[in-house]
Amino acid sequence: MPRETGRKIVAQNKRARHDYHLEDTIEAGLVLQGTEVKSLREGRASLVDGYAMIDGNEAWLHNVHIPEYSQGTWTNHAARRKRKLLLHRKEIDKLAAKTKEGGLTIVPLALYFKDGRAKVEIAVARGKKDWDKRQSLAEQQAKREMARALRHRNR
Repeated sequence: MPRETGRKIVAQNKRARHDYHLEDTIEAGLVLQGTEVKSLREGRASLVDGYAMIDGNEAWLHNVHIPEYSQGTWTNHAARRKRKLLLHRKEIDKLAAKTKEGGLTIVPLALYFKDGRAKVEIAVARGKKDWDKRQSLAEQQAKREMARALRHRNR
């Protein structure tokens, strides 16, 4: 059987890009149980309420919903259990220092398979205010209208 190559996205957190100013992104591995991997391979996961915390010398991913595997038995996993993130010591120390600043949190952006291994992309983020959200939406609409006008002009 051939090995998987490339990047297969399972879930994305588009809401995080809307609600936060992203400062730094890091790719981390995940410690998963067998039924969690099978459920992810079916393409089922949600990152909406997820966040990461540094507890002691370890990084943990909380509130990420990976539903139970449909054909699992009594060995099935809990859907919202906390999962360990696999990071280097320097990365954990850097994340811990940034989150101690205040106003910063760690949010998951994407959950995917990279060369057959489950990975999560996490970001250090600062929450946006309501006016920031409105301003970024207005900028997106302006860019979209400019692109539309250029397309029509070039026809």
